[in-house]
Amino acid sequence: MNKRVDFAGDITVTVDGQSFLLQKFPLVTRCGRICKILADSAKLDKVELSNVPGGPQTFELAVNFCHGTNFEITTLNIVHLRCISEYLEMTEDYKEDNLISRTETYLNEIVVHDLEKSIEVLCASVSLLPNAEEVGVVSRCIDAIALNASKEQLVSGLARLECDVGSKKLKMGCQDWWVEDLSALRVDLYQRVISAMRKTGVRSDSIIASLIHYAQNSLKGVRSANSDPGTIIEDEQRTIIVETLVGLLATENITSIPSSFLFGMLRIAITLDASLRCRLELERRIGFQLDMVSLDDLLIPSLKTRECFFDVDTVHQILVNFLQRIEERGDDDDSHGEYESEERDSPSHGSVLKVGRLIEGYLAEIATDPYLKVQKFIAFIELLPDYARVVEDGLYRAIDIYLKAHPSMTDSETKKLCKLIDCQKLSQQAASHAAHNDRLPVQMALRVLHFEQIRLKEALSGNPIVAGDVSLSQPVSPRDNYASLRRENRELKLEIARLRARLSDLEKDQLSMKQGMLKEKSDHRKAFSSSLSKGIRRITRKKSSWGQA
Repeated sequence: MNKRVDFAGDITVTVDGQSFLLQKFPLVTRCGRICKILADSAKLDKVELSNVPGGPQTFELAVNFCHGTNFEITTLNIVHLRCISEYLEMTEDYKEDNLISRTETYLNEIVVHDLEKSIEVLCASVSLLPNAEEVGVVSRCIDAIALNASKEQLVSGLARLECDVGSKKLKMGCQDWWVEDLSALRVDLYQRVISAMRKTGVRSDSIIASLIHYAQNSLKGVRSANSDPGTIIEDEQRTIIVETLVGLLATENITSIPSSFLFGMLRIAITLDASLRCRLELERRIGFQLDMVSLDDLLIPSLKTRECFFDVDTVHQILVNFLQRIEERGDDDDSHGEYESEERDSPSHGSVLKVGRLIEGYLAEIATDPYLKVQKFIAFIELLPDYARVVEDGLYRAIDIYLKAHPSMTDSETKKLCKLIDCQKLSQQAASHAAHNDRLPVQMALRVLHFEQIRLKEALSGNPIVAGDVSLSQPVSPRDNYASLRRENRELKLEIARLRARLSDLEKDQLSMKQGMLKEKSDHRKAFSSSLSKGIRRITRKKSSWGQA
């Protein structure tokens, strides 16, 4: 038989050291937790609550609700109210329209239908984790953000089309406004939001814009290699951010990520000593679009003292990734045919030549580094295939700079380095310079003079020598022959591309000439008509003067 419990009187409730003198009855009629405590001892006049979500301030809001004090539920306090109501067990079992019900109504009817409010509530949830996660506020906000962002993009599709044909000012207004708001989220919550956005179909360009904005906001002022130890904890947090953002990039299939952003992330990852997986992913991404980067991007300072001024190993790996992709596309060309291989994301032969010029410029920049070992310099040169260089002038210049900056090289090292230059691919100006260059081995100077003589004889006979042609070649293996054929195929495609470009230029010139000729004829006709009318007027005046005479 249940005994009746008297809840009259006052009670002192202590929350995190702060005491509240309260009436028992309003509390026990709405708070199941306090009701259960007092049910065991009705005469108890002191209760201490531990691990209260939100602390004394949030508990005071719940007390005001129990006493019937009116207050507004907002996006700033909804998470606190929902967590404290769960903690105090303020369910419908004790009183109708209790605090749990009230907060759930606000979340379901107001928050989840509004993108901006969902982001605000999710930001406010950080201080109340894991309680906010346990009551489902975090997951509902994440799903709401992703769903509402997807809906906004669908609805604003027509507006975006109008912006594309409108002014530049209108285009700025068409950007997703939530990109900036998401930067306020903690990185683990941000990661979950981006993953949810992918599932709901949010465009990749919007996700990339959000990732870039988040990185710019959260990775400001990354320490240098010589910074004080006081920033280590902060750098550990930034390392987590970098690795998380790169992990999100790895799931994107597009290759239109700005190279400046990728290099910025790579430099930060190196500075913060991020995980190997993180750096390899960035190097792979950059390698996919190496033909779109600038020379300044490649000049990554080395953090290792007295080894190299620049991080040559990182750039070496980026080039490896680019060349691997070239080989993969080449295999696809052989298996699928010419037309199927013409994809937007596949590196063209023009991009290979562009990368060849880029690497030649990079070699010339790092050649002045006194700490750069000749073995590493040679390995870098050997990595770039011959078909990436139509002429060897850039490579010759880089090697000449290296020889000048490293006068203590042995004769064998100098010969090994200079053998990498194909003398047949040197221009006449470069060959003339090489023939009188005292830093080069005598054998190379003789080789240059030999090919210059052959070129001169062929020119006089009317049969100019083709660059790279060797008349006396030794027998080659089938594998080498296949590689040679593939190289010739690439060179042929390059020549066709150059001819097409030249034909396009000629067509433009022809059109310009036609327009000029038409304009010139029109001017001649006007001049002839003007002179003819003037002559007729003169004759008319003379006739009239004769008649008067």
